[in-house]
Amino acid sequence: MPHVIVKLYPGRTDEQKKNLANSITKAVIEAVNVPEDSISIGIEEIPKEQWDESVKKPDIIAKQNTIYKHSKSSKAV
Repeated sequence: MPHVIVKLYPGRTDEQKKNLANSITKAVIEAVNVPEDSISIGIEEIPKEQWDESVKKPDIIAKQNTIYKHSKSSKAV
């Protein structure tokens, strides 16, 4: 605890993903005061053509009450 899942379009290198995971880890430690060894981070690549059905509808629009940072296109219509 905590476990963070990042979903993004494909195309990042393993190094970019590791840098992202390291940055998120540091932010989680600072924000919620947990030890580093309690944090896990998953990165899932979702093709652009599958984004609405695989991410936007089920994870963003259907769960508006859990979104603390909205993207420009993430608000429900």
